[in-house]
Amino acid sequence: MLAKKCGVKTGETIYAARKKCPNLKVFPGCEYKIYKDYSNKLYNMLLEYTDKIERYSIDECFMDMTEFLMKDTLINKAYEISKRVKNEFGFTVNIGVAHNKLLAKMASDFTKPDKVHTLFENEIESKMWTLPVSELFMLGKKSVPKLEHMKIKTIGDLAKYDKTKLIKTFGKHGILMWEYANGIDNSEIVTKRERPKSIGNSVTLPNDIRNKEELEKVLFALTEQVTYRLRKEKLLAKVVNVQLRTKDFLDTSHQKKLETPVSNTKEIYSAASELLNEMFVKGTAIRLVGMRVDNLIDKNELQLSLFDDKANEKQDKIDNTIDMLKDKYGYDFITRASKLELEKTVKMRRKD
Repeated sequence: MLAKKCGVKTGETIYAARKKCPNLKVFPGCEYKIYKDYSNKLYNMLLEYTDKIERYSIDECFMDMTEFLMKDTLINKAYEISKRVKNEFGFTVNIGVAHNKLLAKMASDFTKPDKVHTLFENEIESKMWTLPVSELFMLGKKSVPKLEHMKIKTIGDLAKYDKTKLIKTFGKHGILMWEYANGIDNSEIVTKRERPKSIGNSVTLPNDIRNKEELEKVLFALTEQVTYRLRKEKLLAKVVNVQLRTKDFLDTSHQKKLETPVSNTKEIYSAASELLNEMFVKGTAIRLVGMRVDNLIDKNELQLSLFDDKANEKQDKIDNTIDMLKDKYGYDFITRASKLELEKTVKMRRKD
C-alpha cells in the first residue's frame, strides 16, 4: 500500500510515519551531489524548449512555452519531454500542463509516477474541486483544521465559500486561499539567467511527411526560432544538430561543426539543410523534426578576422532588424515566407 494512502505526509518523521503505516519500507536517499547533477542535466535539456524557466526546487520547475510551441500543442511537448527524460537520464517525471503556475503544479501532483496531467480552466471543477482542501497548493497545515471546523472539506467548498468571511478569519491569506481554490494565479515565471549550453526546438507533425521540400520548410521555421533565441542570449554557435524521427519512432541525428561561430539564420540553416540532405531517405515517413545548436560561446569572445565578412555582416543586419520588429510587435508580427508555408503544413491536432 502506498504510504500516502495511509496519511503519510512529506517531511514527516519516520516515527510518526510508522505509526500510520507500520509496514513502511524506508530506503536511503540519493547522494545530494548526484541528485544535483541530474537536476542540472534536466534543466539544461529543458532549455532546448524555452528560455523562460523558473527553478522552483531541486526537482521541480515551471516552464513558459507560450512562444515556443511551433504550432504543436502543450500536451504533445509534455509527452515528448517525458519520453526524453526517461530515455536520456533513466528516471521518470510527472508533468502538469495548464495556463498558470498554480494549476500546473496541482496537475503535476495528481496520480504518479510517470504521468502527464492537464488542468485547464474548464477542468477545475471536475479535477480539482473534488480533492480534499488539504491538497490545495500553499495551504498551511495550521489552516486545514480551521477550514474543516468551518465545514470546508474540499477545494470546491473553499472556492464557493464567502470570501469576506475567509478574510475575516485568515486575513490577507484568506484572499490567496480563495483565489487558489478558484484556479486564479497571475504570478509570472521568475527566471534566473543561466547561460544555456545548447538551444533547440522540435515539432511533432500531425501527419507524416515524405517530401524533402516540405521538411525543409519545417526545418527553416525551427532554425528561425532557434537563431532568434541565440541572438537574444548574445551567443554564437559552433555546432548544428538536426534530428528526424520516423513514424515508427526511429530517431536519427547528424551534426556539423561550423568553420566560424555564428548566430545568423542563413548560415545556420545552410548547415542544417546540408544535414537534412545527408539523413533523409526519399519516401521515408517523418513524424518529428528537431534542430539544435551546441558549443555556444559569448559573442564578445569571438576573435574577429583581419578581413571583415561582408556577407555575414549583411545577414546579421537583416536578422537584427527582424528581431527588433519581433520584440516590439510580437514574435509572429513579421514572418518569412517559409513560416507561412509551415503553418499550412503543421496544424494543431487538438486545442490546448
